[in-house]
Amino acid sequence: MAAAILVMPVLASAQSVKLGAGGYHLTPKGADKPVPQAPFRTEAMLKRAAPTSQWYSTLAFNAKPEAIFVQPITVKAVPSGLEFALPSKEAVETHRQDVEIRYPHRDPILISPMAFQPGKAKLANVDDWSIDISMANGADDLLVTVARGNPYASLRVTRGDLRLRLPAAAERLHAGADPRALTLKMGGKTYAAFGPTGVQWEAVSPSEWIARLPEGKGYLAMAAMPDDKAETLALFARHAYAFIKQTRVAWRYDEAASRVETSFTASTQVMEGPDHGPLLGLYPHHWFRNPSVEGALGPSFDTVRGKLRLLAAPSFKTNYPFKGFVPQWPAVVGSPRAAELKDVLDKDLATAGRDLHRQGRSAYWAGKGLLRTMKLAEVAEQQGDAGSRDRLHDMVKKRAEEWLGGNSSRGYVQREESMGVVSIYPDEFYAVAEINDHHFWYGYFIRTAAEIALRDPSWIATGNWGGMIELLIADIATTERGRADAPFLRNWDAYEGHTWANGIGLGEFGNNNESSSESINAWVGLILWGEVTGNKALRDLGAYLYANEIQAINHYWFNIHGQVFAPEYRNAEVSLVFGGMYRHDTWWIDDPRQIKGINLLPVTTAHTYLATDPAFIQRSLATLPAETALWNRIAKKPSPPPPKDIWQDIFAKYLALADPAAALKTWERWGSVELGSSRSYTLNFMLQLEAMGTPDFSISADTPLHAVFKRGDGSRTYLAFNARRAPLDVRFSDGIRMTVPPGQLARMVSTPSGR
Repeated sequence: MAAAILVMPVLASAQSVKLGAGGYHLTPKGADKPVPQAPFRTEAMLKRAAPTSQWYSTLAFNAKPEAIFVQPITVKAVPSGLEFALPSKEAVETHRQDVEIRYPHRDPILISPMAFQPGKAKLANVDDWSIDISMANGADDLLVTVARGNPYASLRVTRGDLRLRLPAAAERLHAGADPRALTLKMGGKTYAAFGPTGVQWEAVSPSEWIARLPEGKGYLAMAAMPDDKAETLALFARHAYAFIKQTRVAWRYDEAASRVETSFTASTQVMEGPDHGPLLGLYPHHWFRNPSVEGALGPSFDTVRGKLRLLAAPSFKTNYPFKGFVPQWPAVVGSPRAAELKDVLDKDLATAGRDLHRQGRSAYWAGKGLLRTMKLAEVAEQQGDAGSRDRLHDMVKKRAEEWLGGNSSRGYVQREESMGVVSIYPDEFYAVAEINDHHFWYGYFIRTAAEIALRDPSWIATGNWGGMIELLIADIATTERGRADAPFLRNWDAYEGHTWANGIGLGEFGNNNESSSESINAWVGLILWGEVTGNKALRDLGAYLYANEIQAINHYWFNIHGQVFAPEYRNAEVSLVFGGMYRHDTWWIDDPRQIKGINLLPVTTAHTYLATDPAFIQRSLATLPAETALWNRIAKKPSPPPPKDIWQDIFAKYLALADPAAALKTWERWGSVELGSSRSYTLNFMLQLEAMGTPDFSISADTPLHAVFKRGDGSRTYLAFNARRAPLDVRFSDGIRMTVPPGQLARMVSTPSGR
């Protein structure tokens, strides 16, 4: 599965490394500060790249780590031991006059060793969706294992007994059911602690218990239960002694069927009794419309991600459609708005150099400018202006080379070997200071480089600029576990099926991710890079990430299937997803247009997944007028205020995916345009959809680079792109076939009466 292998560099000096035509630095330049260290790792973990941007990263970076939102439980390492809680919903009114939904870490049970004082909590091991926490103090240790979806915290103690301090007096339930179990109910929540055979439960008070552990049996499973039924307790007791040992995710992209199968497997260590295997908690994107688990699911928890349903099994699978895309669409011919398109194209071409990097100093803005300019070149190419296309391509390559060359005043790449982190300076949005947003930033560079390579493969040769791009790929898309130079899939949460942005795990409500659409942009880059270089493993990795994150977006950001958002939540979508919260906001402004748009941009031909539910597009956009009017009444505006029509191009393209004619009516030619796009690309995007129709996901093809569109009259347009070096025969699932020449886009149109 190794998706990216670093090219062997040439050491040029003690501080810089030559890599093909580019290079990177081993230390920051001048006064630039390095990335933070992750000292709270065991000796074994210090030999591996630090796992940043994960649901548990707070533990490795912070002397006083935040709560970890495991789901359905939360845990928090404190000086006296481990806090364990089952969060419940809070609907909080905001200054925006909407509602945030929170599941905070509150009223925990504190579990402490009695024979010794715990040491500083450290990250002791990580697997694909489970971790070990060590609180060692000399030869003594309190070792805790938690896993995504698993309702237990499994504890091992080197010696002595364990004390349970409760936040309030509790009622003991089912005392005679199993002498190993202590079942407690308080505040409407039910908890159960499962000790070894021979454990003695000693009540110190209604809010304090001691587990007297037999010699040589220093283990205990602490669980939160979804209800207080006797049969639920029996279920939890049956699986309590199967401690999670290892968790693994595996994926398979079935190119012929255009589907992605993902397998989740948990192996266990049985502490006593028969091996009944683990009790896994499945999220909505795992169980919704998943026939492989129908009839096998048990009780459920209410969580911030919707219903987490229990499965008594060591493994399960999901199988999702791969919603194909093509890097570009064909030229629009015969449009009555052709003159308008030519007009905006001429003006965009005239200002392209100035617009390449017109905001911000960092590589984030540079990456957006690179992709914007590539997409402008694409429009010029479609309109037959090869000279402008070539000029823009040269401009993009030159600017990318400045950032990747190592000697530009604009910025440079730095590799921190002790942490296994690649950074691009200068810092912005805490991309260095907190190791944030690598998938957003690097995704723009990777995708731009792949699209350059579609026209000029020599530019990404190993001896040219390909090595530097693969360095960025390795930072976010290494699939080999335990490496020292990069962690396993840096930003990716394999169990929740989406990315996290914050690198060091700050925040009361856990990690967060905002622009889900920019995550998708990164995976588009991996797919294109894998196709153009022939790296099938990387292409398949991109397909896995792309297909899974789309499912997570549709559940946890858009709630398209109605399984997640609380009844109290008032907005059409979520803009910020946290470990224990979701809300309709951005990090920089309360403007509802930007709140909504951040999970859409950059709307490109690879973002047609946004049309999974066209009715949702209409419903979401329909909320903008009232939300904007409210914001205008109650908000204190920044100076200068944003344009009233800010990002109108984003919303026009978004609406065009559901209704191109209506979108064209909303479009103001000289109105606001988001920095990642251009007027030319926006108008071209809408005119193409007007000609072809809206995305039709009912038909797939046996290549990832495909798309199908359907008009109201039933006619369809079939597209396939060949990024390879030999002709490609493409078969669509409805029987349509086409042969695509190398480096070309092929189109076929069918009518309702024939083909």
